[in-house]
Amino acid sequence: MIGFRNARSSDADRCFEIETTAYKGDEAATHAKISKRIETYPDGFLILEVNGKTVGFINCGCANEVEMSDEDFKELIGHDPDAPNVVIMSVVVDPEEQSKGYSRSLMDEFVERMRRMDKATIYLMCKEHHVPLYEKLGYGYLRPSTSDHGGMAWHEMSLTL
Repeated sequence: MIGFRNARSSDADRCFEIETTAYKGDEAATHAKISKRIETYPDGFLILEVNGKTVGFINCGCANEVEMSDEDFKELIGHDPDAPNVVIMSVVVDPEEQSKGYSRSLMDEFVERMRRMDKATIYLMCKEHHVPLYEKLGYGYLRPSTSDHGGMAWHEMSLTL
């Protein structure tokens, strides 16, 4: 059974475990960043549970002006919960649970929640091989990103709500 809920501080350990299993090296958020994101903006931190076990999550912040390469924003510096623009920081499913359609379910639920919160646009950065996946979900390609987070090349995308 699939369920969704907002994160609680007690979720930080499991989310960190998933994050570091799914992302490589410096690409993964630290435990401190995950904890701060949960504490600062639980409405923007969506947990996916399957049979009561956390298997994935999305977290974000909101801003009036979006600068995708702003590393400080990953610490939620400049975050305004009332701002119309959503910036996704992580979309992640436990590698053992991937290829079961959970990413799509998680993203669909997240988008619907952001619509109910009257957000205008969702922005994200992804690696090149994920661009077609996000295009299938309705995101439009914006540009290669100037960010070199984790020593990787990133691409910026957005979805108008």
